[in-house]
This record gives sequence, structure tokens and C-alpha cells, in this order.
Amino acid sequence: MTITQPDLSVFTTLESEVRSYCRSWPTVFDRARGSHLHDEDGHDYLDFFAGAGSLNYGHNNPVLKRALIDYLEHDGVTNGLDMSTTAKRAFLEFFQNTILRPRELPYKVMFPGPTGTNAVEAALKLARKVKGRETIVSFTNAFHGMSLGSLAVTGNAFKRAGAGIPLVHTTRMPFDHYLDDRTPDFLWFEQLLDDSGSGLDQPAAVIVETIQGEGGINVASPQWLRALAQLCEQHDMLLIVDDIQMGCGRTGAFFSFEEAGITPDIVTVSKSISGYGLPMSLCLFRPELDVWEPGEHNGTFRGNNPAFVTAAAALNAYWTDDKLEQQTLAHARTIEAALRDTAAHHSGSAYRGRGMVWGLELPHPEHAGRAARRAFQLGLLIETSGAHDEVIKLLPPLTITTDELDRGLRIAQRAVYETA
Repeated sequence: MTITQPDLSVFTTLESEVRSYCRSWPTVFDRARGSHLHDEDGHDYLDFFAGAGSLNYGHNNPVLKRALIDYLEHDGVTNGLDMSTTAKRAFLEFFQNTILRPRELPYKVMFPGPTGTNAVEAALKLARKVKGRETIVSFTNAFHGMSLGSLAVTGNAFKRAGAGIPLVHTTRMPFDHYLDDRTPDFLWFEQLLDDSGSGLDQPAAVIVETIQGEGGINVASPQWLRALAQLCEQHDMLLIVDDIQMGCGRTGAFFSFEEAGITPDIVTVSKSISGYGLPMSLCLFRPELDVWEPGEHNGTFRGNNPAFVTAAAALNAYWTDDKLEQQTLAHARTIEAALRDTAAHHSGSAYRGRGMVWGLELPHPEHAGRAARRAFQLGLLIETSGAHDEVIKLLPPLTITTDELDRGLRIAQRAVYETA
């Protein structure tokens, strides 16, 4: 693909230096549909990024778009704060009947604010309020958001450094396989909990991702997650699962923790919950944890009614049966086979993932960066992740066709080969 250098002057002169993704993909995007983005010069890009996981059902999904247009043409409420609206009622009913009840999940639903970090902040705040304790345990290489509370439980040194103040009241523990299985799971954690001289204040909660997306596609085993849930129960700690990127079907089932057979005390959901890329997040928790006073935690944009509309449409279109889940698992086998073949031809590399989130770890971080840039030149959007950006991260829309998936995987393989 021949790409003419676009005029980016308005972005480079007026927009803050904090921008990031646009530096990896130096073009001006104009349209998007399904698994494709098009720039203003007419170039087509397959999207294996999916809005960082906020577009599980693809760009401008026609079913969701129709529901949104109909709602807006009807002059439906746009900003409802926490007022009762028809759009909110429809979403809550669909969510209860399609997601919660079939899984026998008892959760109350809280709309904390429109982004993932808002949901995490609410979860941490609620856990501390319920238990009357300050300490939260998180894990190595975790990522939970960029606001201060979420940053405190995030592991990445670069992101933490941006806080500008000490990030306190948290303790880090090793994630699954962090010590290459040389020690039994939770040996250190249990020792600290059992020893009154360890200096570890009794935690209010533990927060965990079942798969660490930004941390490098580190996958926790079902056994590890079950052991963690048991440890939390034994030591009176709440278990918070951050399902912001890995929920909404990304791993196959709607919630990523379903495979482990656990029921977290609190679950954070965002990104693809609206289905259309519209800002929306949820904090789910057991009813007995609902100790909030009215207005004790709020936000102007927590009632994003257009997002409620597309969220309900997505649940109705994709979660009344298991067709999408089965398709995701079939696509997973295709992705795994392609990465297995690629890793076999590159010494020191490794692959890992679940459902439709996969990573190819390359022994030299600069190789991953070169491959991602070459993929862009070949018409594929992929990003890197991991502490040193050493992992090529594949995050295609769940609705991608088999032909599109095969073509994108071939481009990714070619990019890795050509930049080795």
C-alpha cells in the first residue's frame, strides 16, 4: 500500500503531546464499517485493535446504528444523569434477563461514570467503605486506568509516573506465572496475611484482570483464579474482577471469569458494554454491598442514554443465544494456529491468549514495534503491549468474518517476518 503523507499540522500544532495511537498510525481516518477503517485518501485498513476493545461488534454495526438513529429521531433523552428513562429501563431489563439471570449472578447495577477508570474508582471506593479498610491488593503488570485510584493499582512504571504524587494504600502481588511457577501460588501473599509482623495491613479487597491486556496478554488459569477467590473468602477480602477489556464476549463467554466458575464480589465493565463505542461503564456488586448513600458517588455523564440504547440492542442481537460465543471460540482456534506457526519460526518468541485476545511475545521489544509499523503499511492496525511493548496484541472485532480474520493474520505474519 502506497501511503501519501497526510497533512497532520492541525493535530501536531494544536493538540497536546499526550496523544499516542495517532503516532503509530499517521493518517487521517474518515469512515469505518465492520472490521474496516478507511482514511480520507481512500486506503482501507483491517482493524485488529477494535477501539482498544470497545468495538467488539465492529464499527457502525448496522443493527446498533439503526436502534440509535431511531432513538435520536424520536427525540429520546440524551443526558439523563441518574434519572429514570425508558432507555435505561430497557437496558436494565435486557441485562438482567439476558446476562445476569441465566448465569445466576445476583448483582446490583451501578452507573458510575462513562469510562472504565470511573468504574474502577467506584469499585475501590465501595470496597473500602464496606470493609472500613484502606489497603487494596493488585498484581504485577496490572492495568486498571489512568485516574489516581486506578493508577495506584496499576503496575506500569511509565503510567504510574504521570501521577505526580505518591500512589499509596495498595500492595502488589505476583500474577499467575509471574515467577515461572517456581513457587506455589499465593505462597508469599498467604504468608503476609498470616503473619502479624509482615507489615501488610488487612486488605479491603483484591483487584484482578483474568487476562492482563495492557500488561502483555498474561492469562490467569482457572485454577489460579479459583484459588484467589478462595483466599479472599478465607481472609475477609472482597474480590474485584476488572472485566473492562476482557468482558462483553472477548474471551467467548460474556464475562471472562465464567470459565473459572467464580462469582466475584464486584465486577467492573466498560469498553464494549455500549456495543457502539459510546462511553458507558458499569460497576456490578452483590446486593449486600450496596451501602451507598444517595448521591455519595455520582457524575454528570453516567446516564448516557444513547449508550443504553445501543447496549440493549447489542444484548438482544448477540446474547440471546450462543452463536457469537461459538464463533469466537472457532476464531480463537484459527488465531492460535497462526501464532503457533509464527512462533515456531522465531526463536525465543511465545504466544498466549483466550477467545479473541492474543499476544505474540518477541524476544526483542523493538521487533514488535517494527512489526506493528510494517503491518500498518500493509493495511492492518495492531498495537503492542507489555512492560516493554514486546508483545504484538491481536484484538479483532468479534464479528469479523473468517476471510477477514485469515487476511489479517497473514498480514501480521508477514509483518513479523519482514521486520525480523
